[in-house]
Amino acid sequence: MKQILFSGMIGLFLTLIGTPVLIKLLAKKGYGQFIRDDGPRDHHSKRGTPTMGGIAFILATLIAYALTKVITSSDPTFSGVLVLFLMAGMGLVGFLDDYIKIVKQRSLGLRAKAKMAGQLIVGIAFAVLSLQFADQRGQTPASDRLSFTQDFGWQIGPVLFVIWALFMILAMSNGVNLTDGLDGLATGASVMVFGAYTFIGIWQHQESCGNPITAGPACYEVRDPLDLAVVASALMGACFGFLWWNTSPAKIFMGDTGSLALGGALAGLAICSRTELLIAVLGGLFVLITMSVVIQVGSFRLTGKRVFRMAPLQHHFELKGWSEVLVVVRFWIIQGMCVIVGLGLFYGGWQAAK
Repeated sequence: MKQILFSGMIGLFLTLIGTPVLIKLLAKKGYGQFIRDDGPRDHHSKRGTPTMGGIAFILATLIAYALTKVITSSDPTFSGVLVLFLMAGMGLVGFLDDYIKIVKQRSLGLRAKAKMAGQLIVGIAFAVLSLQFADQRGQTPASDRLSFTQDFGWQIGPVLFVIWALFMILAMSNGVNLTDGLDGLATGASVMVFGAYTFIGIWQHQESCGNPITAGPACYEVRDPLDLAVVASALMGACFGFLWWNTSPAKIFMGDTGSLALGGALAGLAICSRTELLIAVLGGLFVLITMSVVIQVGSFRLTGKRVFRMAPLQHHFELKGWSEVLVVVRFWIIQGMCVIVGLGLFYGGWQAAK
């Protein structure tokens, strides 16, 4: 359990002291945020705020994980490394998108096909590799069975699994990306979900099928649950430290660099901890905001009318007169309730299997 404590504390410390250094560097180079003219008028004051802040918590997470392994003299695991690979790979795609927006002054960043290609390459690599590297019990980082609180149903095979994993990765990455529209909103919501996965990893480790004491009908067939908790703790700490600088009024934005990385990390943790469908509950705010965009686009194309004043959902409430801080705090409350419900379902699944 020392690993979990160390990774969280190191991640927190690194972003607390490292983010202001990054802010000065980005500001010096003039890497400021582009603001849409059709958005809420209050957002125009944010134009020029340094972006690509996701670099801070991506590096902090990677360093926190590595230092934790050195300090505790423990070995990295394939599950933990794969989740970090997915996070860093998606972050790289987001970084290229942000860089083109800022340096090339092209508001849409990467071309849609190029951005999708980058996400597909990283996602497919993760999905294929996650079905390799079986341990002594034959457990691989991921399973080709669907999962809620544990694996269930029949095997879908490697091809369908890769498609399913890609859907999850793209859905979570773009969900976090859509949520990242107000100061601290996506960062604070992510902290809560990573906290939940820290708890889930600890619980799965204690109730592992590889433990002769806890092996039974309610045990968890997860390859490296404790190391997944270490990764989740590092992410939680790093995001918490970044939130100090990202909360209103934000001194820095995470950009696509951060939002795609966080979404990839969430999807990777869900896949490797065998809680694939549960992430829709734990990350309920991301799902809600994504669905608001789907509803808005679908309604406009079918009827020519908009359901919301503006999508994603957080901007709808801004245009109704809610202050940015009010929207963020209330949406954090919604996200907190989603995490409570998700953890309740997780514990209920364990109880039902006993």
